Amino acid sequence: MATILGIDYPTLWFLVVGALFSGYAILDGFDLGAGAWHLFFRKEESRRIALNAVGPVWDGNEVWLVIGGGALFAGFPVLYASMFSAMYIPFMLFLLVLILRAVSIEFRSKEPMKWWRSLWDITYSISSILMALLLGVVVGNILRGVELGPDHEFTGHWLDFLNPYSLLVGITTVALFMMHGALYLAMKTEGRLFARVNNLLKKSIIFFIITYLLVTVITFFFLPHLTDNLLENAILLVVPVLAFLSIANIPRLVSKGRYVGAFLFSALTMSFLLILVAVELYPVMVLSTVDPAYSITVYNAASSEKSLGIMLLLTAIGFPLVITYTVFVYKTFWGKVKLDETSY
Repeated sequence: MATILGIDYPTLWFLVVGALFSGYAILDGFDLGAGAWHLFFRKEESRRIALNAVGPVWDGNEVWLVIGGGALFAGFPVLYASMFSAMYIPFMLFLLVLILRAVSIEFRSKEPMKWWRSLWDITYSISSILMALLLGVVVGNILRGVELGPDHEFTGHWLDFLNPYSLLVGITTVALFMMHGALYLAMKTEGRLFARVNNLLKKSIIFFIITYLLVTVITFFFLPHLTDNLLENAILLVVPVLAFLSIANIPRLVSKGRYVGAFLFSALTMSFLLILVAVELYPVMVLSTVDPAYSITVYNAASSEKSLGIMLLLTAIGFPLVITYTVFVYKTFWGKVKLDETSY
């Protein structure tokens, strides 16, 4: 099997997909979190400032989701076909709330009536929360395992995805995104709105830590298959340690008023948690709860070696361009939000 730096092609593509979804979680995570807080701001001006904080970047953030989905389809077609068939209803619901969220951002400012703006405010906030929740539910089911048969076909019912563990992971994801979004808003606001955001931020940190600890304890005691890789390879224990240190640094930096640093550690927390998911499962991508032999792995789900080689070359060319574009956009719109006639 062909390798690059001693890493085989399927594993390299697994890392590429992971990097893309990590980028999506970090970037779209804060604007979903900001949306979740939207109804907590009562004044029209405050809501406009919060909306315009994410206005220039929210659609660009979702590019990472599109690229990640495309990379998953191209590199692991078996996984793509199996999971999208199994989670058809949850993914369609996710697509619906994604569309509603985009529409609410664009439509809110089209008419001045209070009822009109209130309607889209509610739609924007609820759809942001539901998107975060559904993403967490998907991750929870991947961690827990899915009822897959001999041909990687889903043999359960779609309501099985709404199990207590996955819902708890979903709530934890909402809490993480709300903390991430509050940190972003703290960097973009000032005055009385900043004070309000700072108060909400402190509550969101507590909310996230509680839910994170619950997921950690339940995972350790009730999902032992997730700790096998960590116990067999002691060096991998550095990942949960780094995740813990990143989380611990967030309230420390917030207490010192260093919001940019806290935001960066929030982003690192997301990265380390997703890396932890990867190392807990690898080489399995989706565990079959029917029979481990039916699980989808990096190797039985991968495209041909030639296809992966071509795509890795294209990634080496395209990935720096995406990074450059993203940095340019954020540098352009850096700083506190100022409303004008072109604002939402």
